[in-house]
This record gives sequence, structure tokens and C-alpha cells, in this order.
Amino acid sequence: MNNLTDALSGARVAVKQCLGVRAGESVLVVTDSVCQPVGEALCTAASEEGADALLLLMRPRAVHGEEPPEPVAKAMQAAAVCFMPTSRSLSHTVARREATAAGARIASMPGITLEMLARTLAVDYEAIAALTEKVATVLDHGEEVRITSPAGTDLVLDISGRTALRDTGLYTAPGSFGNLPAGEAYVAPIEGSATGRIVVDGSMAGVGLLEEPLVIEVASGRVVDIAGRSAGALLELLNSAGEDARNVAELGIGTNPAAKLVGNVLEDEKVLGTVHVALGANASFGGKVQVACHLDGVLLRPDLWVDGRQIMRGGQLLVR
Repeated sequence: MNNLTDALSGARVAVKQCLGVRAGESVLVVTDSVCQPVGEALCTAASEEGADALLLLMRPRAVHGEEPPEPVAKAMQAAAVCFMPTSRSLSHTVARREATAAGARIASMPGITLEMLARTLAVDYEAIAALTEKVATVLDHGEEVRITSPAGTDLVLDISGRTALRDTGLYTAPGSFGNLPAGEAYVAPIEGSATGRIVVDGSMAGVGLLEEPLVIEVASGRVVDIAGRSAGALLELLNSAGEDARNVAELGIGTNPAAKLVGNVLEDEKVLGTVHVALGANASFGGKVQVACHLDGVLLRPDLWVDGRQIMRGGQLLVR
């Protein structure tokens, strides 16, 4: 595979199909030194469409959810379209939310590589959107969710009154936002409601692929204990962000058949047949917690029930 050539093909899909960039539009690509090659490919693809494309290179953020510099935040609000290929996610920042409120169409792409851009953008996003909508609709009407897994997960949480978000990859309406690569339905649980045990056996944001599962004990919606070989690394990330980083922030269900478990949570959380649970911030998608931390953990081969109705068995979605 010619990474640059194939990545540019993926960038063209992102620009034309996913964000619907038009000639004359202002397109901002916010990147850092880690993801700069992807940023340059997106900027080139946007320029090919006749857009006024601008590449902004900033210092890599220390953690997911850390705010970008103020000049970058202001530029995001002024753009019609914003791509964010950065090593740390800007999805759950105030800057991103204010840019969305200003009408910008935004694709967040934390940790994306040229190989990922080439491979995961070559999918039928209309089919992903249809499946994602079905899963999200079940969550919209649900109250109690229970998740179990062969590794030992047994978690119950309340999503009453919360609306699920559809990460479909199609962000062509003003103010639309999501990830690329895309493919998940996700929701913010009621704060304080999550109880039980999360056993992350796929990958963990900030840690990568796991050689040994992380066992996370949860009470009253917060992490109270972590065990496993990578527990120290995860605890350091949580402690550096403050007490609210222990909030159980998100339940997500992957819907992208082209995604693979590679150790990059941007792609890992989209893998069809997985569930992910995130810790930290959720104010950007219907929750109440804003903290400079959002860490997703991917669960393999899960079972999932919504109000007693099983919608996933051993990683197989039953709503299809």
C-alpha cells in the first residue's frame, strides 16, 4: 500500500462525502506534529475542491480533552468546516462545542494515522448510518442498561431521558459533529447511576492495547478501584485531571465493520461487535461533567440489555 497515495484517497472521501466541502468554503485543519501528515493530506484534499483551506499546527496536548490555544479556538468558530487530526482528542472541549454552536461542521480525528485514514474511510457510510440509527433509537427509549462480558464485566447504569448520539460519518449539516473514522451510537449515563465492574480487555485510551485486562470497580457513578498491569498508568491519568475524571461518562456501541482493534481508541471504539465505556467528561454530549479528560475502554464480546431486552450477545448486534 502506498500510504501517501491511499491516504489522500481517504482524505478525499472525508472532504467530499463525509463533510460535503464545497468550493469557496473556509476549511480549517487543526493538527499537531504527531498527526501532521494526515492534516496535510486533508488540507490538500480540501484545496482540490476549491475550498479556502488553512492548516494550523499546534503543540500536542498533554491529555484528551485539554483545550487548544485561544487563537485556535477562535479560528475554529470562524470556519465553515473543521478537521481535527490531533494526537489528543479535542472532541470534549469547550472550543469544539463553541465552534459547533457557531455552525461549523466538525470531524474529530484523534490519533489518526495515514494507514488508518486510507483503510477506515473506504466503507459504506450510508450502511453504517442506518445501523447506527437503529442502535441509537433503542438507547433513546431505554432506561436501564446492563453490560456483561466473558472477561467479567457486570455493569448497570441509567440512561433515562438521555438522547443517544449518532456517529455516522456524515456531517454535512451546519453544526454537525462526530469522529472520523466513524461508526458508533453513544450516550451519557445519568451521573451517579453506574454501579458494578468494568473489565476492559480490548484497549484503553492513554494506555493502548492491553496485555492484561483492567478491572475497574464502580460505585455511585464513579471509579473506586482499578486493578491490573496497566492500573498505575490509568490512575495517573485520572488523578492528574482531578476527581471528576473518575466519572463514568459514556456508553458506546461500535458499528463500523472496517474498524479493527489496533490500540488507537479512535478506531478501536468503532469496531463492530464491541462496547466501550468512558471515564471523565461528558458535557459535550448530554452529560453534566466537564473535565480535561475523556478515556474510553473497549470491551470484547459483550452482552448488553436495555430494559431487559438483549440487543447484543457475545459481541453480535441483535438489532440488525
